Amino acid sequence: MQPDCLFCRIYREGDHVRSTDGFVAVRDINPRAETHLLVIPERHVETFRDVGEFPEDEAKRMLEFVADTAQEAGLEDYRVVVNVGPGGGQSIFHLHWHVMGGQMSGMPG
Repeated sequence: MQPDCLFCRIYREGDHVRSTDGFVAVRDINPRAETHLLVIPERHVETFRDVGEFPEDEAKRMLEFVADTAQEAGLEDYRVVVNVGPGGGQSIFHLHWHVMGGQMSGMPG
């Protein structure tokens, strides 16, 4: 955890839609879809490039949490997006997953 990281703070203090040991899901404050959730791990790694810093079992649990979050949100068809680096659209440098379903805006097909 980094004290000055927005997503570390949201992990600790945010309005969680869903949570488990090591991961939370929150509503995106700037939604690009009818349902737009962010999955945030407790472990602070800056980007998907650093996903190898997660122990194998924790990485597996993270992916399961992403899938279970979509299911619990009632999404049958959905998109999971990870933005990597500024050129890839990443603006918060704490690894996170966008889980989006329903009507989407501003997303390539």
